[in-house]
Amino acid sequence: MELNENYINQIVQNVVKNLENAAPQQRLKGVFDSMTDALEAVNKAYQFYRSYSIAQREKMIANIRKLTLEEAETLAKLGVEETGMGRVSDKIIKHQLVANKTPGTEDLKPTALTGDDGLTLVEMAPFGVIGSITPSTNPSETVICNSIGMIAGGNGVVFNPHPNACRTANYAVDLVNRAIVEAGGPENLVVSVAKPTMDTSKEMMASPIVRMLVATGGPGVVRTLLSSGKKAIGAGAGNPPVIVDDTADVAKAGRDIVLGASFDNNLPCIAEKECFAFSNIADELIDSMIKNGAYMIDGDQVERLKKIALIEKDGKFGINKKWVGKDASLFLKELGIDSDAKLIICETDEMHPFVQVEMMMPILAIVRVNSIEEAIKMAVNAEHGNRHSAHIHSKNIDHLTAFAKAVETTIFVKNAPSYAGIGAGGEGYTTFTIAGPTGEGLTAAHSFTRARRCVMVDGLHII
Repeated sequence: MELNENYINQIVQNVVKNLENAAPQQRLKGVFDSMTDALEAVNKAYQFYRSYSIAQREKMIANIRKLTLEEAETLAKLGVEETGMGRVSDKIIKHQLVANKTPGTEDLKPTALTGDDGLTLVEMAPFGVIGSITPSTNPSETVICNSIGMIAGGNGVVFNPHPNACRTANYAVDLVNRAIVEAGGPENLVVSVAKPTMDTSKEMMASPIVRMLVATGGPGVVRTLLSSGKKAIGAGAGNPPVIVDDTADVAKAGRDIVLGASFDNNLPCIAEKECFAFSNIADELIDSMIKNGAYMIDGDQVERLKKIALIEKDGKFGINKKWVGKDASLFLKELGIDSDAKLIICETDEMHPFVQVEMMMPILAIVRVNSIEEAIKMAVNAEHGNRHSAHIHSKNIDHLTAFAKAVETTIFVKNAPSYAGIGAGGEGYTTFTIAGPTGEGLTAAHSFTRARRCVMVDGLHII
């Protein structure tokens, strides 16, 4: 049967109906009614998995990649339908990226030390069962990406998905389990709960079965993990700035920024969230953005948009969660504007909440600056010390270097859309767990392992 639009939509509707009506154990592989049952199942599976070879791990991972590519559109549509956030076309690309560029067992690199006293071998070994908390912004992408890396490292995984995206995340858990079993792996090597809550999260973190914790989310969940007493990897928030100076290819910079800031409606934590442009090229930059799908608003429109997108409490602004990840056209419709633009742009001062708040919406504030020093100072302030991601368009090596040193981010992209930083159009592997707060950076299989040393004295040294 041809996989046309109507057929894909019918698949998604059937998936949603099954998720709502069937018992968890019947409907999805690896999804349990209780965290207790999930933990028991994954611990049993991990005991079997310990004897599996690297080649067997890789066979399972190859099948996960295959099914992810086959079901990328279903996963994307399910995610948008459940959460109301993002764009299906962009989420398809994200699933393809996960399938093609998440590292597998090749990421596990042993180290050998030889000398007069013999041979010492250091290998990367599994932690055991890893507990993973996943976000609503990238629910299935994070499940699949983390599963590949954690399985490659020899671990089992128990997920506690975000409650607002649990159907999508749990469908991804089912996909991973189907792929593993088809490739000869154990059942329930990756598990989850049908209805995740704070209580299931606490049970997961406290369980002696879980030897390591990984969270992709806001600062609150990262702080909770770091106080657990266990090895923890935390992927926190960001508010990435982008600088455009007067040596840049301004037309290309405008196009690249629109591509990055509008991608999946600005949900990615790496995306351009605010722009600092040299005054002498700002008009040209704005013109390029408009030509590439942005819509410029000004004056009273900016204030009206602020009231829609943000909530003020005690003098502080935060995002209106009802509008996170929505299409730019819906915001414009609220302003009485009929447009299919991908991104809304406006000029503000550096302290405007559109600059200082991580918007996670297709809204980009542009601030005019007069020097690289002024741009860097404002950009570092807007990034708020998250040290997550930052971007710049420039041909001046001194400007590139000065900004990179000042902002100290995990990801630093030069002269490209922000998503190049996770391997989309740029070199390097991809991940959807970017651990700035705990220092692992772009996580991969090696991040989910521990070093073990084996020493042979007076042997196997042949020089």
